Amino acid sequence: MQIILLDKVGKLGSLGDVVKVKDGYARNYLIPHGFAKRATEANKAEFEARRAEFERAQADKLGAAQAIGAKLDGLMVQITRKASLDGRLFGSVSNVDVADALAAQGFEIERAAIRMPDGHLKQVGDTKIEVVLHADVVVPITVSVLGEQ
Repeated sequence: MQIILLDKVGKLGSLGDVVKVKDGYARNYLIPHGFAKRATEANKAEFEARRAEFERAQADKLGAAQAIGAKLDGLMVQITRKASLDGRLFGSVSNVDVADALAAQGFEIERAAIRMPDGHLKQVGDTKIEVVLHADVVVPITVSVLGEQ
């Protein structure tokens, strides 16, 4: 299916690009979330008429993400979990737990924006993870998992 991107989408394209994607990806994710429209002649004409509006909205989103990213950059979040004597956790620390810890510090970050490259944390210690605030703004933070008996 041919679509027009209304926002920058990672690994797909940026604002105004006409790309071909699988039908299910377009119908179930891109179009309902407002990232794209079908690439019909009417939609292309409407997009070109409103292009400046879309570019301004995208610049506002990027600016807001950069402002939050500047505050988050290098932040350390501490999470306490029950652990065994050798440092393994009973359970794990997921992106939901990290989002809750960030919310406690005053940052409202969606759990889907938290990237844990090695999966859930299952050991006591410090781990670097990434928070993706925008397609162009990726901020590293440190999660310190503390064990309790």
